[in-house]
Amino acid sequence: MTESLPLRDRYLALIDEIVQLTLQGKISSVELVYQMLQKNITSGTGEVFELVLSDRFSAIQNQVDSETDELKKAKANRSLRAIKTIQSQWQRYSEQNKATEAIASAAKEITTAAADERLAIFLRFTDPNQKQPLNIQQLQQLSKALQQFAQADTDLQQISQGITRGLAAWQRLQEHLVSWMYEQNRQLGFGGVPGEHGPWATWAKQVNSELPQTLFRTLAMEQSAIEFAEKQSGVTLSDWVEMALILQYVQRGLVNWFDQQAYNVQAGSKLSISTFLTFAVIWSQLANGFGSTAVYSNAAAQIMLQILRTFALRPYFPLYGGIFASFAGNSLRDALDYLDEPLRRVDGTQEKARILTLLGYSQRALGQYRRSITFHQQALEIARNAGDRPCEIANFNHLSRTYVQEQNYAEAINYSQRALILSRQVGDRTGEANALVNLGYSEVMQAQKQEQVEPENYEMPINYLKQGLKLSEQLGDIQSKALCFSSLGVAYLVIEKPQDAIQYLENGFKTAQVSGDLYLQGRNLAYLAEAYYHLQNSEKAVYTGSLGMYLLEQISSNEWRQSAGLLIILQGQIGIEAFQNLLQQHRPKIMAIIGVDGYDYIPQLLEIYKQDM
Repeated sequence: MTESLPLRDRYLALIDEIVQLTLQGKISSVELVYQMLQKNITSGTGEVFELVLSDRFSAIQNQVDSETDELKKAKANRSLRAIKTIQSQWQRYSEQNKATEAIASAAKEITTAAADERLAIFLRFTDPNQKQPLNIQQLQQLSKALQQFAQADTDLQQISQGITRGLAAWQRLQEHLVSWMYEQNRQLGFGGVPGEHGPWATWAKQVNSELPQTLFRTLAMEQSAIEFAEKQSGVTLSDWVEMALILQYVQRGLVNWFDQQAYNVQAGSKLSISTFLTFAVIWSQLANGFGSTAVYSNAAAQIMLQILRTFALRPYFPLYGGIFASFAGNSLRDALDYLDEPLRRVDGTQEKARILTLLGYSQRALGQYRRSITFHQQALEIARNAGDRPCEIANFNHLSRTYVQEQNYAEAINYSQRALILSRQVGDRTGEANALVNLGYSEVMQAQKQEQVEPENYEMPINYLKQGLKLSEQLGDIQSKALCFSSLGVAYLVIEKPQDAIQYLENGFKTAQVSGDLYLQGRNLAYLAEAYYHLQNSEKAVYTGSLGMYLLEQISSNEWRQSAGLLIILQGQIGIEAFQNLLQQHRPKIMAIIGVDGYDYIPQLLEIYKQDM
């Protein structure tokens, strides 16, 4: 085949040659076809070959379909089989060539980049949001490719070594990825008692290198990744690449495992959400801690954003709540604040709108209402520009809820109405259920503020709430259902029907336990305590009030003070000794939910509240 022919003609000649050799019985195996393609196709010209092959296939297929002469038809069929063989080997060659070209491209970009840009470029090739991120085998080949430049450039040697060590460590860790879940009395998640048990401690035992091992031990003790990073002097590029690969593969491995446990309420998407958030926060903290080394700080922020972008596009991304489930103990305190600053560097994207939505409702739970509104307004604008209607509706709903907390009921009603109209226009049933709840809840709270006592003033708002509950039950939406029960409970408390309120609040608490939303659990318990107090049931008021106070304080929500104030009043009414006896009476039930440390912390919280009064 002559090299002087135009590319299209060369490839047509190659295809025809293979067909003829096949018809002559000179092609002994498909491997020979693969070798001929490998030898004659020029890199980067695959599209031309594919087009020519498609044209030739169509021509022979037409010949088979139209030929009436039996001998010619038989020959055409043999030619067609030969073409199909070429197609299968072309597919094989194409896949292999894509991988080879991707590795060559990565090696070229890394080796020709400025020294301070190489780490960022390497991480771009491992980004799961790319169309074809490098897999483990390709990374191993990249490491070998970079090793060729090692003598002339120590940075390239470091990246190569880091890749090799990181992948080797991941191979060891894989067998122990979820083994910690089967330890005796082990709760699923990243929290628990600091020390030698749980995921971080388990993984620390499986890695040999100092940097990742120290990080895992730091996290096992629930200490800050910021302080860990600040203490690391003399971290080599090799150390950093190794640590990055280990953390990335552990996070992705966990998410993959949890995603396959969808049948299990305790394990499914709730823990995938927790994993995405936990690792995003760790990388954000590392970006902060490595701040004096710009290359490492920027690279950590880059990985954090990669994780959040992947998370934001998952079907279970929590537009409406549940983010506190299984989060890492004390690291929840202010943890989401760490995501704020790096997000400022990102332009408006659909993913950013969703992440800002998460930050917004998290800040509301923490009592930071102004910050919450700012996040939701930003998210609303980006979502609208990106055409992400579910996210836009979610932010209308969240703004309504936050304005209720600020007692600006006119704005709360306005945003819930906008959410209701838009959700019905686009068929977002989850958004509609939440909008109905928010509209009803806002109108109940406004009527209470205006001191309207007539029951008919509450009929329509409560009807909205019941419509929302019915819709969320039809959808099987646990999170929205928990919010509906909670809102109905509060509404019945407002209209002084505590017995009706208890029914809804108890259902709200149980449903929030299933969804894993600690904030809603705490709120339902806090209002249950009020309902029982109104019914003069001190025993249950002490039990629910203590639990609600503890759960809300643990997620840094200022609303814990509502329950603390009620408990102090109860303490004054029945006496400290009777109060302690009631608490002791419910000790097993309380410990079943928050453990012995939680139970022992309840009296301390009451003392803190008294001191702050």
